[in-house]
Amino acid sequence: MNWIGVIVASFVLLSSSAAAQEYSEYISKEDGFRVTFPGQPTISTTTYKSEYGADLPARVYTVVRSPDRYSITVVDYRNIQKIADERASKACPSGKGDERSCGLVNAGRGYWKEELGGAMLHSLYTFIARDVKITHLAWAWQDLIEGYEVQMTNNADQSRTFAYISMHKNRLYIIEGTAPGNYPPPALFQQSMGYVDEEGRGVRYQSVYSNLYGEWPKDFPALPRRTGQGGGGAAAAPATAP
Repeated sequence: MNWIGVIVASFVLLSSSAAAQEYSEYISKEDGFRVTFPGQPTISTTTYKSEYGADLPARVYTVVRSPDRYSITVVDYRNIQKIADERASKACPSGKGDERSCGLVNAGRGYWKEELGGAMLHSLYTFIARDVKITHLAWAWQDLIEGYEVQMTNNADQSRTFAYISMHKNRLYIIEGTAPGNYPPPALFQQSMGYVDEEGRGVRYQSVYSNLYGEWPKDFPALPRRTGQGGGGAAAAPATAP
């Protein structure tokens, strides 16, 4: 028997098994996502401060594999209209007052429309505001759901962070992986985002999904039909989605 061959083959199998166990798909039916984590994440709850100061419930899924760190923060915006309305009611109970506080003009009471429309951009801003050099910034999609990709280098220790920000079913997802500058970047983690329904089944759309138009079609409708321009009265153009 070729014992050397057996030993080598066993070593390869064990190594492959360990690697497979290290990186695996993690599914959260409760928060509606799937992502490739290098280990089993720990889960913590926190409060996320929105752009206009609303306190929103959030969960953070974290894997620390020193010196790397991986996390996904899920922020629940599903009650933002109610929360913003209650805050505006306290700020101006009569419905009159400072427009900034009441948020009544073209925005939905309490600026809830701004909160939803700007949620991803507000999250992106928190990355840009760090002491970092942005090396990549782009609109993108994963699993046909739109989002922002951002890559940066920390000015203090030269570590690299790869992040992806998206929104689905009124939940904000913030993926963030950080590794030392001389280590492979956490690109696999950044690119592994997916979405699931209440049963844990993968969600798939026929075209790129936007949270505003997917979840709020009455409040964010398609552009109105044009009735022509100038004195000539041109024929109306077909209505198109934004």
